Amino acid sequence: MPLDKNGIAKRIAKELKDGYYVNLGIGIPTLVANYIPEGMNVVLQSENGLLGIGPFPTEAEVNPDLINAGKQTITMVDGSSLFSSADSFAMIRGGHVDLTILGAMEVDENGDIANWKIPGKMVKGMGGAMDLVSSAKNIIVAMQQVNKAGESKLLSKCTLPLTGTRCVKKIVTELGVYEVLPEGGFKLLEKAADVSLDQIRAATEGKLIIEGEIADIAV
Repeated sequence: MPLDKNGIAKRIAKELKDGYYVNLGIGIPTLVANYIPEGMNVVLQSENGLLGIGPFPTEAEVNPDLINAGKQTITMVDGSSLFSSADSFAMIRGGHVDLTILGAMEVDENGDIANWKIPGKMVKGMGGAMDLVSSAKNIIVAMQQVNKAGESKLLSKCTLPLTGTRCVKKIVTELGVYEVLPEGGFKLLEKAADVSLDQIRAATEGKLIIEGEIADIAV
């Protein structure tokens, strides 16, 4: 069956490595903080000037003064630090973030991403996504593979205003895990249990590459 949002976050957490500095975007990516493997040292960074973010707070732990760049309340681990957003963006632009995990409205087969604006709809701002996609060493997208109308969000070419070009390396959706190939195309690496390859083909508008046996996602 398709993964829920927590399942997507759990699978992405397997991409973390000890010592990584990681930026989590708004939406599904923030859930990754709850699934960092025990004993692994991963430092979470936020554009508004936070380093050392912990799991999502329980109701009893909520502190309205501690929020991330998406205005969600957070917890902080021992050794955390607070600093200006200017310092935070210097860290991002300086290439000191090892992995960025973002949500997206569209990703295309070249690794282009659109995740900040739908024309005609008011947005609060582009946030730090454009800085992140131009500076991050590795970008993984966490997203639903189809929109509310059932249309694919993995496209041959993005139709919405772009956040960045040729930057996405991997995508995890409710249906599967995909690598964006340098020459273009979504290579299916893993699929959700009990989801058929035909379902995945129907939900992928861009170039889809399926080779050999495809293992089920283990979460």
